[in-house]
Order: sequence, then C-alpha cells, then structure tokens
Amino acid sequence: MIILAKVVLRKGYLSDKQVLSIDAQLTELRAFAREQGLQIVEEFVEKQSAKSLGRPIFGEMLERIESGEAQGIVSWAPDRLARNSVDGGRVIYLLDTGKLASLKFPTFWCDNTSQGKFMLSMAFGQSKYYVDSLSENTKRGLRQKVRMGHCPSLAPVGYINDVRTKTITVDKKRSKIIKQVFQEYVKGNMRLEDVADFLAHSGVTTRTGKRISKTKASFILSNPFYIGLFKYGGELHEGKHEPIIAKKLFDEAQAVLKRRGQPDRKPKNEPQPYCGLISCASCGMMITAENKTKRQKNGNVHHYVYYRCTKKSKTQRCTEMSLRSEEMDRQVSSLIKSVSLPTDWAEELNRVAIVEHKTSAHSATRLVKEKEENIQTIAIKLERLLNGYLDQVIDEQDYRTQKAKLLSEKKSLEGEITSLSHHANDWLAPFEDWLKDAMDLDKIASDSNLFAKKVTAKEIFGSHLRLGGKVVAVAAGDAPQNGSVYAPTQWAALRAAHSSVGFEPTSSILVPGAGIEPARHFE
Repeated sequence: MIILAKVVLRKGYLSDKQVLSIDAQLTELRAFAREQGLQIVEEFVEKQSAKSLGRPIFGEMLERIESGEAQGIVSWAPDRLARNSVDGGRVIYLLDTGKLASLKFPTFWCDNTSQGKFMLSMAFGQSKYYVDSLSENTKRGLRQKVRMGHCPSLAPVGYINDVRTKTITVDKKRSKIIKQVFQEYVKGNMRLEDVADFLAHSGVTTRTGKRISKTKASFILSNPFYIGLFKYGGELHEGKHEPIIAKKLFDEAQAVLKRRGQPDRKPKNEPQPYCGLISCASCGMMITAENKTKRQKNGNVHHYVYYRCTKKSKTQRCTEMSLRSEEMDRQVSSLIKSVSLPTDWAEELNRVAIVEHKTSAHSATRLVKEKEENIQTIAIKLERLLNGYLDQVIDEQDYRTQKAKLLSEKKSLEGEITSLSHHANDWLAPFEDWLKDAMDLDKIASDSNLFAKKVTAKEIFGSHLRLGGKVVAVAAGDAPQNGSVYAPTQWAALRAAHSSVGFEPTSSILVPGAGIEPARHFE
C-alpha cells in the first residue's frame, strides 16, 4: 500500500526538545512502515496546531489523497491529524468514499470498518474535548489572576514581567523615561513623532529591538496601566502593580491627545511680538502687525510697524485705526506696571504666609480623612455594582461603564491623598517665588525685550486685552470689580487688589477671609 506519513508539530513549540521529539516520531514511523510493508510517498510535518482549521500542509496531504496519489496515512496518533470536528470529519468522509483505504497508528488501532471509524471518531472527539477543556481551564486561571489585580499579559514599556513571582514590576530605568515623556507631552510642545524620537534617543525600543512608532507612542500615552489600572476583556480593572505616573498627569495627557494630534507648527515668517495677544474691541478679530516703509526725497528710508485689526469679520465692517508699535509697547508696559506688587505688600504677604504655613498641616489631615471615607464609599458602590451585574439587574455594558467611572474616581482620590500626604505644605516656596516675580514686573515693563513683555502680559491678562480707539485696555466685561478679591489666577487676584485700593482697608485687600493658602491642585 502506498501511504503518506503525517506528523503534526503544534504551533509555538519549536524548542530543541520538541524538535528532537519530532525526529523521534519520524524514526518510529519509518520503522513502523517497514514492519507493515508500506511504501512512503512523502513525509509531512505540520507546524500549525490541529485545533484550528486552515492548515496548509494538512490540506495539501488530503488533496493528494483525493487525487489518487496515495491510499493511506501513517500518523503517530489520531490527535496529530485533527483536534477539530471539521478536519476529523474530512478524514472519516475519505474513509467512507474509499479514497482513503486505511489509517495506521503505532499506538492506536483503526480499520476501515464501521467499528474502526466509530473508534476513530471517538478519538477525534476526545482530542477536541481535551483542547476545549484546556482552553476553559486556562481562561478560568486568567480570570482569577485578573480578580487578584494582576494583568495576565506582557508588561508595557516601563515595566517588566518578573518570572519568579509571576507579577509585573517597575523597570526602574525605563519608568523614569516614561514619566518624563508624559511630563513633556502635557506641555504641548511635542508631537507624537517627537515622543517617538525622544524614546529612541533614550534607548527605549520594542521587545524585538525595533524603534517605537508614532502609533505605539500614542498607545503608551493612553495606556491606563501607568496609573495602576489595566484593561482585560474590554473591561477596566484595578491592578496591584505600582503606578508610574499620577492620575492628574495621565488625564492631562489624554486632554492633549484629544485636543490635537500635532502641535501648531511654527510659521516661516516670524510674527511681531504682540501678535496673538490682543484682539479688536469692535469686531473681536485678532490684532496683526503690518510693516510700512517711508522713503524721503533726501534718500532716507524709515521702517515702521503698525498694529491693526485683521478685519476678517464676515458680519461687521471694522473701522478701528492702527497703532504704532512704539505706542503699543508703551501702553502694554503701562498695564504691566499697574499690576506690579509694591514692596510693602510683598513683605506683609510673606509674613502672613509663613504664619499660615505652620498651621496648614491640620487641614490637610482632615482632607485626607474625608477622601479616605470617599474611597470606602466607592468600594461599597463597586461591590453593589458587581452584585447587581451577577443578579442580572444591570446589563454588561452598563456594568463596565459604571465600573470604569468608579475606578477612575477612586484613582483620582488616591492621587489627591498622595498629594496631600507628601505636598501638604509645599505651597510656600512657589508663593514666595511668585511674590518675587510680581515685584519684578516694573523691571520687565521697563526692559526692551518685547517678547518677554508679551509672555508676561499673556500670563497676567490672558486673552482679555482689547485695542479700541488706539487704546489697549482690559475688556470691560473681564475686568475685576471694585472690592472683588475672587479670581481664577494669582495675577487676576492682584489686579483685583489694585482696583480695590481706596475702597477697602489694605489689610483686607491683601489677606481675604479665606486666608493665603491656595486652593489645592492634586496630582
């Protein structure tokens, strides 16, 4: 009888031990064929698992049998031929039609009879049951690992898989690089290509040693694994691994990713200093700069810069006139000087801040306790949510959505507690630095560095400067009212304080009832 020898090598098992096992099987099969007086047409070694359909070598072997090139198959065992119902059915069907005369196995008996085919179908079914059972047990083990807070997958960049403890631990060297990537990206000056370049220069590559791509960089910046969460099965889970970055920094990175894919490119022509700072008081369009050249009859040439409205409004015709750059600079400098912090104010603020700094730790302890209670409340909600899902009160999609929301809130609270615990009294040094900056405004306003003035004016007045009637002023609707000390920034508060001079006592202007300690911004 002419036969085809068949040996299956499972996909993913190409170690030296497995290769030797295949060689041993082939040796045994050749000896078995000689004992049976069988002629081998060709030997096939399949590298794909018999569990799945679409094995090319297995399909080629059956096609050659259907064409009449051979009438039998020698294989080590039935599970080397098929571990799925379709391939097993094809083999049995070839026996039924007579195109396959017989199957020979050194460890299994199978004749082309009703009883032999019945035994063969049972062997195929048992092989399939073994594969399915193994898959279920593996998935159950993975689900249990997830419930314990361990991600059952490869660690992302910045972490390593610890084979001894079978957990994921922080890569001390790369984790610092990943944290720096987040810190630089939220500043808004890096594109995803720049992130990839930074990682390449820092020696961070993929597991195969390849350069991290733009897409991979985006995945890193949006991976919740770095804040102690991980996704598995389309669901967000709380991990036991150590976070690399704070929740606040991660949220800022997501906001930047959402806002734009690339930062604004620098224009080829360098703009004038005050462009992008002031808008038109009449039509609301931005103020731009225009270069003018005046040539006198005596040959002298004079260059001037005028700031004017771009006049791009489609609904209104703007009649505002232009303003010479020198006059623009004088008016902007005057506005900056008007907000400068007097020396006596700075000394009083610094004295009060030092006193308040000594007593602020007590309020931080109270806030920590409140946030810990909120975390306990979230833990109760998560338990109730799980019970509702198990009792089929809520569907799976609502369960996953609400769970992700609660876990995010919990991580935010944990980040706030960390910030309170480690940085409760860290506000004094930044406050003293700000006092120094506020006292230096006179110097900045008197300097000839126009771009420095623009940065300072932007920080103090934001987007509230308007040009109307050749006068630069703070928009009326945005100016602080007399006596108002509430403001979203320290500079706006200083503007409000200056506007309150003469209406309130200086002591109440400098230190409002709420005290000096700033509202806490958690990391």
